[in-house]
Amino acid sequence: MIEILDATEVDRARRTGALVGDILQSLRGRSVAGTNLLDIDSWARDMVLEAGAESCYVDYEPSFGRGPFGHYICTSLNDAVLHGLPHDRVLADGDLLSLDLAVSLDGVVADSAISFVIGGKPSAADAALVGATERALRAGIAAAGPGARLGDVSHAIGAVLGEAGYAVNTEFGGHGVGSTMHQDPHVPNTGRPGRGYVLRPGLLLALEPWVMADTAELVIDPDGWTLRSATGCRTAHSEHTVAITEDGVEVLTLPTT
Repeated sequence: MIEILDATEVDRARRTGALVGDILQSLRGRSVAGTNLLDIDSWARDMVLEAGAESCYVDYEPSFGRGPFGHYICTSLNDAVLHGLPHDRVLADGDLLSLDLAVSLDGVVADSAISFVIGGKPSAADAALVGATERALRAGIAAAGPGARLGDVSHAIGAVLGEAGYAVNTEFGGHGVGSTMHQDPHVPNTGRPGRGYVLRPGLLLALEPWVMADTAELVIDPDGWTLRSATGCRTAHSEHTVAITEDGVEVLTLPTT
């Protein structure tokens, strides 16, 4: 089902999105060498609950996972790219960390992800990897709007990733959000322009380009959740929730400070 929100619900989505953006920004600032992934999960839990929000992950139990997930945030490290289950693992300088957070506030969900290198200046390869996902995300957002087709968004994302030299995996991609975290439509990270669902005002989409440095093949950890590159190469993931409006597209998950 594709859910179309009314103006009041979109306004609530703005508040949810701001909360998600602010929590991720706070966690990024606190994630340094010596930080445990379980600490990040604990900090996320405290901020979500303090805001009166609900985690979309704690009780999340889809068919592809070994659920329930049982944590408040996905922490994907180095060769892990999606659904990283927080473990007792301490960060070190040079680690490449992706944080993915989805919460519900006042009945509306927002979902966002960031990738960054711990410590000093990232390597050229890591900077290129993260930068490609961020540029692809901006391109997908720019292609969205009322009357655009889903294929336009997917094509814009895939064109950036392909031009940067990365293979695109289409098993997991963006998705609709609204009263629940994962809804139709699925938004592949590559596609054909002019095809697919016509975007309408009130539609919320979580756009999430992600890549692996030298492969498009995923493997799953014994924990049943964490998805890694099949070759052990580094990975990156960027995501925003956006709202289709009457006259364009609005990014909901930007931090407020």
